[in-house]
Amino acid sequence: MAITMTEAAAQHVQRSIEGRGKGAGIRLGVRTTGCSGLAYVLEFVDELAEEDQVFDNHGVKLIIDPKSLVYLDGTELDFVREGLNEGFKFNNPNVRGECGCGESFNV
Repeated sequence: MAITMTEAAAQHVQRSIEGRGKGAGIRLGVRTTGCSGLAYVLEFVDELAEEDQVFDNHGVKLIIDPKSLVYLDGTELDFVREGLNEGFKFNNPNVRGECGCGESFNV
């Protein structure tokens, strides 16, 4: 199982960690919500848990909890700028459908 992060995403995360002054990496997970069932969750991690899976990408730790790993296997986390908008983009090969608003997905 593998989760990857583009160089653009890694640079954005690294700048954010440096701006906050601490952090072991960023956690990518899923939670139950929305029209389609699941939504992505990103949060800073200061201390790793024993059960965490850690993927190092471009010098940045991407941390995944075991329950989310099943839904995220093969996902690439990217950071994109489109016009005045910027944000993370999740390229997840497991997604079978998304809700109309784009906030949730199902596998």
